Amino acid sequence: MLILNKNQIIQHVHLNEELIPIIEEAFVSLSKGSVMMPPIMRIDIKKYHGESDIKAAYIEGLDSFAIKIASGFFDNPKIGLPSSNGLMVLLDSETGIVKSVLLDEGYLTDTRTAIAGAIATKYLSNQNANTVGIIGAGIQARLQLQAIMLVRKINKITVWARDKIKANQFLDSFKDLEIDLHMASSCKELACLSEIIVTTTPSKKPLLEFDWIKKGTHITAMGSDAEHKNEIDPHMLKYCDQYVPDNQSQTSALGELHHALKKNLISSQEKFNDLGDIINDPNLGRKNKEDITICDLTGTGVQDTAIARFTFNLCKKNNLGINI
Repeated sequence: MLILNKNQIIQHVHLNEELIPIIEEAFVSLSKGSVMMPPIMRIDIKKYHGESDIKAAYIEGLDSFAIKIASGFFDNPKIGLPSSNGLMVLLDSETGIVKSVLLDEGYLTDTRTAIAGAIATKYLSNQNANTVGIIGAGIQARLQLQAIMLVRKINKITVWARDKIKANQFLDSFKDLEIDLHMASSCKELACLSEIIVTTTPSKKPLLEFDWIKKGTHITAMGSDAEHKNEIDPHMLKYCDQYVPDNQSQTSALGELHHALKKNLISSQEKFNDLGDIINDPNLGRKNKEDITICDLTGTGVQDTAIARFTFNLCKKNNLGINI
C-alpha cells in the first residue's frame, strides 16, 4: 500500500490541460452507463456549518477505483483554516485490497471540480466568450477561474462576494495578469458584465435571476451539492435554452435541478443530456450564439476515481510516497 501526502501529490498533479481529457473520459464513461456509482453519503454538522461527503465509483474495465471522503467546513477561514479537506482511498478492482491512501487534504477534490468547470465552459460557452463573472471568493472561486483560462482567453474578470475583503483579495491574486479586474456591487451587475458566470458558494438562497442574464451567457453552478443549497433561481432551468447536469439522477436529488423539480417547474419525466453525453457528441451542446446554457455540477464519484488513479500512477512512477 502506497501512502501519499499532500506535498508529494502537489509536486506532480497540477491544474493544467493534462487533466482535462482524464476527467472528460470519466464523464463519458458515466453517461454511457459503464460506471457503478452509488448515491452520495453526506453527514451535516450544522453546529459548525460543516458537512462531510463520501463518494465512490467503479469504472468498468479499470484495475482500481476510489472511495473519497471530502469535508467542507465553511467557517474555517475565520480561524485561519481552509474550508475544504479530505482524503481518497484507491482499491484494487479485483480483490478490494487497498492500493493507496492519498492524504490530499481536499486538493484533488478541489482540482477535479475546477477541471469539471473548465470542461463545462469548453463545451457550452461561446468560443469567443472573454468576460467571466465569479460569484464567491474562496478557494474554488480562484480554481474555477484558473481552469476557465485553460479553455478560454479571458480579458475581463468580475467578482462578487458577500465579504468585500475576500473579494478584493481574490482580485489581488490575479493582478499580475494583463486582465481587467472589477468587483461588482451586486450579482445583477456581475451578470450584466459577464458572458461566462460561475457560482461557487454554499448559498441556501438563489443569487441569480433569469432576467439579469444576457443572451449567449453560459452559467456553471457548482455550489449546490446538497438539498438545502440553491444558487440560481429555479425558474432559470425552465427558461434557459439548455440545462446540462453532470449526472441527472444526482442533480435531481442534490443540485439546482432538485429545486426546479420541487417547485414543479420541470417534469420529473424530462430527460436531459448529461455533460458526458455532450463531451461524447459536442453537437448535443450549444446550438447558437444566443443560447443561455446552464451546467449543474454536483461533483461525481467518477471524477474522484479518475483523478485518484492518475495521481497514484504518476506518483508511483516518480517513486513518491511510503510503501507499507
